[in-house]
Amino acid sequence: MRATVIHGERDIRVDEVPDPVLLPGGSGRDAVVRVVAACVCGSDLWPYRGVERVRAPRRIGHEFVGVVEQVGDAVERVRVGDFVIAPFYVCCSECTNCRNGVSTSCLNGGWWGSEDREGGFADAGQGERVRVPLADGTLVVVPDLDPDSERGRALIPHLLTLSDVMCTGHHAAVSGGVRAGSTVAVVGDGAVGLGAIAAAKRLGATRIVAMSRHADRQALARELGATDVVPERGDDGIARLKEMFDGVGPDVVLECVGTKESMDQALRSARPGGQVGFVGVPAGGPELPVSTMFSTNVGVRGGVAPVRGYIPELLPEVLDGTLRPGIVFDLELPLEQVAEAYAAMDERRATKVLLRP
Repeated sequence: MRATVIHGERDIRVDEVPDPVLLPGGSGRDAVVRVVAACVCGSDLWPYRGVERVRAPRRIGHEFVGVVEQVGDAVERVRVGDFVIAPFYVCCSECTNCRNGVSTSCLNGGWWGSEDREGGFADAGQGERVRVPLADGTLVVVPDLDPDSERGRALIPHLLTLSDVMCTGHHAAVSGGVRAGSTVAVVGDGAVGLGAIAAAKRLGATRIVAMSRHADRQALARELGATDVVPERGDDGIARLKEMFDGVGPDVVLECVGTKESMDQALRSARPGGQVGFVGVPAGGPELPVSTMFSTNVGVRGGVAPVRGYIPELLPEVLDGTLRPGIVFDLELPLEQVAEAYAAMDERRATKVLLRP
């Protein structure tokens, strides 16, 4: 089958790789899923840009939806023919950490594109098929969805965001304590930041500021719920936010980038006693200045988003059209053009790219 393989800095290819199979002699808890749609994540750009070293060619991609083609003997809740959403990691949904709502720290789980705990390979998502370990715990079934129907085709981009970016934005808002009446600023205008805007609106924020310098993303931000846009950065951006909110800043700032500069922006923008919810993958050296936090009483909470637990909460609103996060996809390409997908996101010609195998 065909799948995306990263060979090195800015070297993305579609290679022939072995077809995934159920592990002989394994636990019988895995499944094989035919990928209907996948996408490129902002975090995929870190190895693409050389920020994270690629030591050897490897599969890449961790966001996908698809149709179940095979299940192991011990799989009980997922059936052949089901349309499923895969979170960006593998989890059992049964261990202590999963039950505590932190399925990203699953005691039995792992990550796409790495060896799983049974010695098999958890295939990455940017390909034609994926073997999914711990299928009952990992996959979320979307009931009665035919991906080839008019309704299915319309819903797929929105459902795909639940594998990562919408739920990750939601985690930022939940971690930041957004509630009815909150004032919110969002640092980062990528797909996760846009998801955070949608999440803040859903949770009842009355004023939501998108920090964005790009007209196309500003338009998406407003469509998803932003009430204001601030293009300034650094000290000028902080001053603008303070001015907008009684000279003190918003209640909550959502950090959705992962650099030293974005975390500094978030911490210095929140009002005294406010909160930062952070979900930006820390590939750019973010730091926490404890003295600043001490003197302002600004709290920081967040991390890698346990999206598996959020999907069932958000799924009904996607299915009924209340929540439409799939508008973040502004470019769709076939899998064979995945190199262009990465280049378009790297060069900011696209906010997020949907791939069709």
